[in-house]
Amino acid sequence: MKLLFIADPLHHFKITKDTTFAMMREAQRRGHTLAAGEPRHVTWQRGGKVAARVRDITLTGHPSDWFAAGEPRETALADFDAVLMRKDPPFDSEYFYATHLLEQAEREGARVFNKPRALRDHPEKLAIMEFPQFIGPTLVTREAEAVRAFHAEHGDIILKPLDGMGGTGIFRVKADGLNLGSIVETLNQGGATSVMVQKFLPEIAAGDKRILIIGGEPVPFCLARIPQGSEVRGNLAAGGKGVAQPLTEADRATAAAIGAVLSARGLLLIGLDIIGTRVTEINVTSPTCFQEIRDQTGCDVPALFVDALERAVALA
Repeated sequence: MKLLFIADPLHHFKITKDTTFAMMREAQRRGHTLAAGEPRHVTWQRGGKVAARVRDITLTGHPSDWFAAGEPRETALADFDAVLMRKDPPFDSEYFYATHLLEQAEREGARVFNKPRALRDHPEKLAIMEFPQFIGPTLVTREAEAVRAFHAEHGDIILKPLDGMGGTGIFRVKADGLNLGSIVETLNQGGATSVMVQKFLPEIAAGDKRILIIGGEPVPFCLARIPQGSEVRGNLAAGGKGVAQPLTEADRATAAAIGAVLSARGLLLIGLDIIGTRVTEINVTSPTCFQEIRDQTGCDVPALFVDALERAVALA
């Protein structure tokens, strides 16, 4: 297959843990050809197909100069066997517009994973609200008074922006309410921006579990991201320690139920975040942790993903 990865700049990759790199490596190992570009390189001109300025790449196996790239060329997205949208959050206006361009490319025959409409329809924080049976007490609001009422009811809460990633902008407010007003003002920008408020889950001490769902099927191991020191966030980007562990029966059942719904909508790869038994986020833009799980357990997650990709392309 001819694969196009739309992602962040390649020279920003940390290949010892980058999931997109792991996908590329497994795909090249199987004989598939690789090309790469960024969302800013995608264009659509009147009368033409959605195209992108891309470079053919070959992975070298060297840890520093890890890829060799050809000269840039303009190519219609429909000319590839599969287009993998792997741009990291935030889900901002430019990401939103990119999903529209990719959806037009689909109408022209491109096969895009994850499906652009599904990316657009499932913002990673808000998507959990469709599954109330699997989540803890949660509120989405712009209103400071609503946040105060939620805090009065639940005592110990977490506040987060809807467009954050890697644990950025997450605050905990305990029963004393210290700094609640200031935090709300910071996050909701005077009522202009929605925030998510959740009851604090003390099970975070055992880790924020990243459960991967590929083609609707849960990967048998997850990565528990455990907060360190006085930190409340388990995100690896915030200094959390990643410990791979087998799925519990409860986690497997939750992942299978959500995966069955969302995979049917075109989400080939999902990263479910669970604290205790409660889902806290549904990551669909560029779920990670392939390499950490494989390195610690031997479960070849990149191979599972490329297997699913090959099946999906064959059925498209």
